[in-house]
Amino acid sequence: MYQFCFTGSGVQWHASPLFSQHSLLENVDGHYISPFHDIPLKPESKEAVFNMVVEVPRWTNAKMEIATKEPLNPIKQDIKKGKLRYVANIFPHKGYIWNYGALPQTWEDPLHKDSTTNCCGDNDPIDVCEIGSKVRARGEIIQVKILGILGLIDENETDWKLIAISVDDPEASKFHNISDVRKHKPAYLEATLDWFRLYKVPQGKPENKFAFNGEFKDKDFALEVIESTHKYWKALLHKKSDGGDINCVNVQVYDSPFCCSKEEARCIVQSASTAINEDSNSKEEMENIWRVYLGNSSDGHH
Repeated sequence: MYQFCFTGSGVQWHASPLFSQHSLLENVDGHYISPFHDIPLKPESKEAVFNMVVEVPRWTNAKMEIATKEPLNPIKQDIKKGKLRYVANIFPHKGYIWNYGALPQTWEDPLHKDSTTNCCGDNDPIDVCEIGSKVRARGEIIQVKILGILGLIDENETDWKLIAISVDDPEASKFHNISDVRKHKPAYLEATLDWFRLYKVPQGKPENKFAFNGEFKDKDFALEVIESTHKYWKALLHKKSDGGDINCVNVQVYDSPFCCSKEEARCIVQSASTAINEDSNSKEEMENIWRVYLGNSSDGHH
């Protein structure tokens, strides 16, 4: 379980395990936030750069994700039929072949049919595949340049996959659009397409399909998709869209009817922690719950 500290210079994360075998960081004063709703989509004054929440480091297999239906949306491992979920190794790869995560303050509306894919959204923040050279930490917040996008059709839902590179990558200056990925990382896009086509096959499911016959769209197309998913998220946070069981509790979107105080957020986390600790069968699940932390920042994000 990790904490994030939001400072004037950006988002920092700190190891802060909940359980007794770990120690809580000291000398950090702040409150809990949602990685889905409270981390801004873009860093201040950087128009072409976006914040990415890393859910899965490259080469790992645990299916970690923002828990959109839980209060304050902790990052935790997905569970199906009582068992923790992992992705299979798709030959010749080990686990996820990029740092995988999501853009905060975006939402693929399941009630909106995309005119380009003819399918509705998958009810999640938009996914990101970060292709830089570093293996990122789970829970890390990084700033990325968007290069392009792939339109995965997953069980008849639109599930966009952004292709991006961290701005601090040693080779970031070489990458400006999807064509640069083909030039500087040959076969990476083909491997990405194969990975998303096949990753559910070991579970007995059919191969996934793609919009545009698996063609990667360019940066401009990707930016339009991001803009639309950000608008859907805004509507969600202001009760202008039906989010169903999506949990919209937040601490920083001050004009949202779902905004709560620091103290209320802390109570939410403490109540959830107590409930988990009382369930002796949840130990494996507990190890994969993540906590989000906000330092002394007075600015709201909308």
